[in-house]
Amino acid sequence: MKVHHFSNWNPRLNLFFYVFGLMILTLVCGLAWRQLLLQGEWKEKEERQNHRRIIQPGPRGNIFDRHGRILVGNRPNFSAVVYLRELRNEFDKEYADLLNTRREEHYAAHPDETFRFDWEELIWESRQRVLQRYLDQINGILGTDEKISIRDLQRHYWSRLLMPFPLMSDLKPQQYAELIEQLPLGSPIDIYTDTARDYPYENVASHTLGYVVANPTALDESTIPGEELKTFHNKTEVGKNGVEYAFDETLQGVSGGEIWVVDRFQFQYDKPLVEIPAKPGKDVITSLDIDLQLAAEEVIGDKTGAAVAIEIKTGEVLVMASKPGYNLNDFSPFIRQEAWDKAMEEGALYNRASQGLYAPGSTFKMITAIAAMRHNDLDPTAVLECGSHYRVGNRLFPEHSRASFGEVDLRKALQKSSNVYFYQVGLATGIDNISAEAMRFGLHEPTGIEVPYEATRMIVPTKEWKKERDGRGWVPGDTANVSIGQGDLFVTPLQMAAYIASLARGETRTRVTIVHDPEGKPVDHGGEPIGLSDEQYAELIGGMEQAVSRQGTARFAMVDGIRIAGKTGTAQVKRPSGKITLAWFVGFAPVEDPQIAVAVVMEGLVPGDHYAGGKTAAPVAQAIFEAYFADRTMDDLLSMGR
Repeated sequence: MKVHHFSNWNPRLNLFFYVFGLMILTLVCGLAWRQLLLQGEWKEKEERQNHRRIIQPGPRGNIFDRHGRILVGNRPNFSAVVYLRELRNEFDKEYADLLNTRREEHYAAHPDETFRFDWEELIWESRQRVLQRYLDQINGILGTDEKISIRDLQRHYWSRLLMPFPLMSDLKPQQYAELIEQLPLGSPIDIYTDTARDYPYENVASHTLGYVVANPTALDESTIPGEELKTFHNKTEVGKNGVEYAFDETLQGVSGGEIWVVDRFQFQYDKPLVEIPAKPGKDVITSLDIDLQLAAEEVIGDKTGAAVAIEIKTGEVLVMASKPGYNLNDFSPFIRQEAWDKAMEEGALYNRASQGLYAPGSTFKMITAIAAMRHNDLDPTAVLECGSHYRVGNRLFPEHSRASFGEVDLRKALQKSSNVYFYQVGLATGIDNISAEAMRFGLHEPTGIEVPYEATRMIVPTKEWKKERDGRGWVPGDTANVSIGQGDLFVTPLQMAAYIASLARGETRTRVTIVHDPEGKPVDHGGEPIGLSDEQYAELIGGMEQAVSRQGTARFAMVDGIRIAGKTGTAQVKRPSGKITLAWFVGFAPVEDPQIAVAVVMEGLVPGDHYAGGKTAAPVAQAIFEAYFADRTMDDLLSMGR
């Protein structure tokens, strides 16, 4: 047996084996690192590439009036749709056919030229053609002539590919029934149902309730896992005005969603990996009384104006009407252009109840009287001589009627709305006291109601304000104007309703709200006592009650069997077209136990409109009072005074 000896082994080979072994070890460690330790990272990258997330909005909550009657709800919104993933084979075939047709047409016209084409343009055209054929089936059934827009198709493809593509949206019930009956079995056309806002009273309280707009980016995604995934959103509705806007967070539902696996063309497979149902939003119970709202808007009719009614003890708004209005259903499920243009042309989007700034006219005279009585400048039982005009400096300030009223005390001054009486009272107490009193009642600032966009530029003029505005000093004629609610004095109907509610309680402030409290908890309105003696207050309210009598200026606000304290007002404002008349009424009832306060303003549209508080505004208040007391029995009315 022959034995081999390795005495001739080269030691330098050891280095080669060491290096080779180290390389193998590094490779093994690298593979282990990638397969084991980086497994989660690779899995996450795979999911980001192959998984897609869809977010679905929860239905919005409902809006009710104080008696539980629905003012805003949700209705089924039907659309004829197709799922693009189901049409992929048809898209491919249409593309091939269109390409061959274009090639043949080219060579027939230009046999010696090379055929060139824009493949992307052909892809979109082929998709449009397939979808148009299905839309034509719908057109044939419904007698319509709708067309597929390539722009809409591209927008849908890039941002909402996993969602159904709408061939025709917002189907009417009859159209829905015809399609269900006549579409062939097996058709890829599907009837998709989601929800849209529904306004059963259409244009009633339109400014107060508000509307919604679609916003796909407003969805809360935190309830659905997969925030790292590419996400598609179904459009959600967000409040744009009124209660819809003010309580949007409450009304919004809780989002649901799905996670899908998609192929290399970004179309999903058959079933989602994750499904989380959406949940509806919470309801909002407003303080509105729809019966009273309907009564006010019916009497206002086609005129321009606003009416506000407030529950005196709670400050809850029972009526907030503004005309012209707009049909909220024309803004759902999307804003129709013709409806928007019409509303803009008519000024119907402007909430005159909370945004309209008007000179209050003679409805301000109670403020002048309170200021004078609180500063001992007026004895309400004293008689002042009131002619057909009153001289202030070199200027004659007229009575509102040609006839003079003769000897007038506070009750008669309010009953007849004597300007001359209040010129004298206002000049006696001075603008400082009048302005301070108006501010005590909050007429210089917004009420803070939840309804958005309340006016903030109301004006209670002072000497300092005038000096800062135009550099001129205050003169007695300015005081005379303000004392009867004219001049540079501007307030909203909502403020005036709050002022009358406060006056009815013998306080200076009313905390107004559009939300109903079913428990009727006591409310701290944050004001202070009005500061009149019982005798002074009785004279003031007595004069307002006489105004709502057969001999008073507010007689058209009378309701049989109900004691109403009120005050009319007529003011003129300058517009580019000339002087426009404003007609006012403010009041509360019943006098013995005040329950409801009302403010109404009617706005003349052109010079020559002969509006007057007694004839134009008071009937609106009468309708509100009648509706309010209609369901109250005689026992209820008697119990109010106990």
